[in-house]
Amino acid sequence: MPWTGSAGQAARPRSWSKMALLVSPLLLLGLLALRTDGCPATCRCYSMTVECGSLGLKEIPASIHPSTQTVFLQDNSIAQIHQQDLVALRDLQYLYMQNNTISALEPGAFHSQRHLLELALNGNRLHLLNSSIFKGLEHLRVLYLAGNRITKLLDCTFCNLQRLQELHLQENSIETLEEQALAGLSSLALLDLSKNNLRTISRAALRPLISLQVLRLTENPWRCDCALHWLGAWIKEEGQRLLSSLDKKIVCSEPPRLAYQSLLDISGNSLICIPPVVQVEPLEVTARLGDDLRVSCQASGYPQPLVSWRKVAHLRAGPATASAKPLGGRAELRQRGARERFDSDTGSGMLFLNNITVAHAGKYACEASNPGGTARVLFHLMVNLSQQQPPRPPPRAYPASVDVSQEPLYDMESMDFNALSMATQTAIAVGISLLALVALLLVVMIYRKHRKRKKAKKEENILYVNDYSDGPTTFAQLEEYRDERGHEMFVIDRTKPLFATYKDPEGLAGAFPGLPEPLQDQATQTLEGEEEGEREASELFVNQGLAFQPQIAYEIHC
Repeated sequence: MPWTGSAGQAARPRSWSKMALLVSPLLLLGLLALRTDGCPATCRCYSMTVECGSLGLKEIPASIHPSTQTVFLQDNSIAQIHQQDLVALRDLQYLYMQNNTISALEPGAFHSQRHLLELALNGNRLHLLNSSIFKGLEHLRVLYLAGNRITKLLDCTFCNLQRLQELHLQENSIETLEEQALAGLSSLALLDLSKNNLRTISRAALRPLISLQVLRLTENPWRCDCALHWLGAWIKEEGQRLLSSLDKKIVCSEPPRLAYQSLLDISGNSLICIPPVVQVEPLEVTARLGDDLRVSCQASGYPQPLVSWRKVAHLRAGPATASAKPLGGRAELRQRGARERFDSDTGSGMLFLNNITVAHAGKYACEASNPGGTARVLFHLMVNLSQQQPPRPPPRAYPASVDVSQEPLYDMESMDFNALSMATQTAIAVGISLLALVALLLVVMIYRKHRKRKKAKKEENILYVNDYSDGPTTFAQLEEYRDERGHEMFVIDRTKPLFATYKDPEGLAGAFPGLPEPLQDQATQTLEGEEEGEREASELFVNQGLAFQPQIAYEIHC
């Protein structure tokens, strides 16, 4: 039966060929399906790479295959990176998202990317960074953050990036680099801080960079004062190997006398600082319960001091206890013996306390510091309990951590001046001042009126004569006039004789028209009995008077 075997052997290849024809399309369909599931629409996918650049995307595509190692998402409109956007891409090694509109990174957004080596976020709108953003990136080597809107680097921002080798922060708006901002970057070889708004940098900020090989600090508005003295010396010594010839040109922007000069060309004696001076007004305030308080702290110096407020707690015997009683406003009593810190401001600081309670009482310190030193002024706040509304609650003991003022507190409706509110005290003081001013004005008016009367009394006994000629006159020629206020005026009547002779009874009668006749005769007889010498003198005076013309005129006012 050889044919039988040969026939069976011939039939077997034909069955295998039929099976192959059926399986091949299935494999192709599977590969196509796998390809479709792992590549987002409009993107290009090859090998372990997905390219989705310049497509106007507003979010990270969700259909990227988990085995992808490189993703290009540059030049899109992605505004935020959420935690779930990258959670499936655990094998991702390179992520390029430059030139988007990213303004926020959720904490833990890269928590699953433990194999990520390079992250590009340059050309976005990031303005605030913290350590929680980069948590999980233990193997990151290169981080691009250039061209964002970062203004400040907080302490321990990059603490989770211990293997980072390049950090690009150029072309931002960084003004402040805190001393521990670069802590943890022990492997960093390149740091680019050029083209920012840095005015100073501390030596402590660069101390963690033990592997640094390239440092770029150019094109910043450096303030050349005592705080940069170390940088000039460091560039001349240790910085020789880290800075290129261009990177060594640290140009000063202020003070004006050192503007546009290279830091290396300025002597150390020219890099000076002025220690701060602090002024707090008022130094002591008594406030009522529920009031709002605002205290100003002014500081001067060069460079402009940084001002901060602290609550200084009194130390008491006993274990340290924490108080949950809020201080209101921006303050909170945290722990007995601890000092509170309030918001700082450059040049001046305001202390705001809202809805004052007993816990606010105590001393507060306004501290101003710059590279030249630190100044401190204390402010004392006392709380007046007299403003509590009846019924008064029974007295209770406050926790040991509450700082109650030791100043005397006053009962309700107390008439003690110190028990009154600041507004009431001010109103009383203003009222007293106005009363004193009115009294002073009254005294001035009375004095002026008295002087006027005294002067008028003097003038009543003075005879004013307006002389219109050089000729003599006599009272016989004066006519008396009196106005309604009692003022007298005598006017000369030239029709009357200049002088009545003693021997002329008619002249005497004309001079004294109202005199009775018997009195006129008696006057005539008396005059005739005068001595001869007197008559001669009188006649001589009369003769001299006759020599003048009758046009002589006088006005006599009394």
